[in-house]
Amino acid sequence: LWPWLLASSGLSALVQLVILPFFPDSPSYLLIQKGNEEACRKAIRKLWGEGDHQAEIDDIMKEKAAMTSTKTLRVLELIKERSLRWQLYILMTVMTTLQLCGINAIYFYSFEVFHTAKFEEYLIPYVSLGVGLCECLSSILCSTLIDRFGRKVLLWGGYTLMSSVLALLTMTLSLQHQFFWMHYFSVVLIFLFVIFYGSGP
Repeated sequence: LWPWLLASSGLSALVQLVILPFFPDSPSYLLIQKGNEEACRKAIRKLWGEGDHQAEIDDIMKEKAAMTSTKTLRVLELIKERSLRWQLYILMTVMTTLQLCGINAIYFYSFEVFHTAKFEEYLIPYVSLGVGLCECLSSILCSTLIDRFGRKVLLWGGYTLMSSVLALLTMTLSLQHQFFWMHYFSVVLIFLFVIFYGSGP
């Protein structure tokens, strides 16, 4: 079953490969990159139907004018630019914390935790699949929450909850030989950590 499950990820790529030639080019790409206004109008009509789409074309022209007036910075110039320094610091902090948040360790050790929790050997891959499914579903949930609460709240909340779960997980793994139910609590915490990771950072 696992080879088929792994191969199924290529199905979506195959579907995209087949239908992609029938998709029209992006109107903004045709007008900004190619400079072809007639092809742009044709693509807009294909996407949105017949009608007066001059307002959309004017918006694309404004975008093109803004892009031509904006100077492209090299990496060293970007680092030296004082007006962009805080944005750069925030971006570096978010990316660093994302890499060091512990999700890779959770995925790496989850098999061992499931094994210690006395799950049957044949069930462990399916439980691991459930962990991945939790991340996928919580990421979808995040896309609806981000508009309501904003990125800042989700980042703070996600990292706070993830830190709490990791502290509890450390405790349950330390006490798992003293209390038999700690194994199952550890499994629940792994699922919670993945949900908070997907819906926050």
